[in-house]
Amino acid sequence: MSADRRQGLTIIAFIGSVFSPYYAWDAKRDPFAHCAVNVVLYGERANCFAMTERNARAFSRDAASFSLGPSSLEWDGSVLTIRLDERSAPIPRAVRGTVRVRPKALTAQPFTLDAHGLHRWWPMAPDCDVEATFSAPSIAWRGSGYHDTNDGDGALEDAFTNWTWCRAPLTRGSAILYDVRRTDGSDQNLTLRFDADGSRREMAPPPAASLPPTGLWRMPRTTRSDGAQAQVVRTFEDTPFYARSLLAATLDGETVQPVHESLSLRRFRNPLVRLMLPFRMPRRIG
Repeated sequence: MSADRRQGLTIIAFIGSVFSPYYAWDAKRDPFAHCAVNVVLYGERANCFAMTERNARAFSRDAASFSLGPSSLEWDGSVLTIRLDERSAPIPRAVRGTVRVRPKALTAQPFTLDAHGLHRWWPMAPDCDVEATFSAPSIAWRGSGYHDTNDGDGALEDAFTNWTWCRAPLTRGSAILYDVRRTDGSDQNLTLRFDADGSRREMAPPPAASLPPTGLWRMPRTTRSDGAQAQVVRTFEDTPFYARSLLAATLDGETVQPVHESLSLRRFRNPLVRLMLPFRMPRRIG
């Protein structure tokens, strides 16, 4: 993710699209039948969202590459090159471009998010240089970015009720806050700070800070910040079960603008919500 007040970019490659209604309705629960490349461009005036689901016939991978339909990701040991050729939804338009992600360093380990070790998260490269060049729409920029991976052995909604996450660049490295509420009522609150070389530094957990809900769907948002004060600078995504925002906060004594996510898996379980998702997540066979 690379973002500021004016523009931003999110790319997620899925094997087993965890928010796919088709995946949830599939009795076989075959992850390779439900793959997707999600790309979201945030502009000054409007956003562009693409997430077309494809099956195993359109998918291939090896240790250094991921290819799905016309889009691909390739790692050469120092640069992750992402080539995108997608179509947005619900208003169809081309989303084509190349994004190069250069991690400054890699971190040492993943973290387990649930009590049974079924869900794992690895903030693999907390600090990256990102170069994006798109022909459709015609935009280009350089910025700060972040790369992580997630994998799991069960449905997210079976393990978690909600979570919030945020990442902020600091003078030296970056800070990541990840607060998880599990279905058994327990919590996990991660406060992580990494130097630019990928080494972890100690950071005291900031106090909780309230945020207003989103405007349309009233998605709850909370975060943590020194002094327990934070503000929403811009809401990038306002959906029935998910919100992505740009905040103004203070972390480890620094004034920062974190990219923030709120996810409600209780809302996601609602059958009406799942029936709405195909309008933004079309499925293509082959």
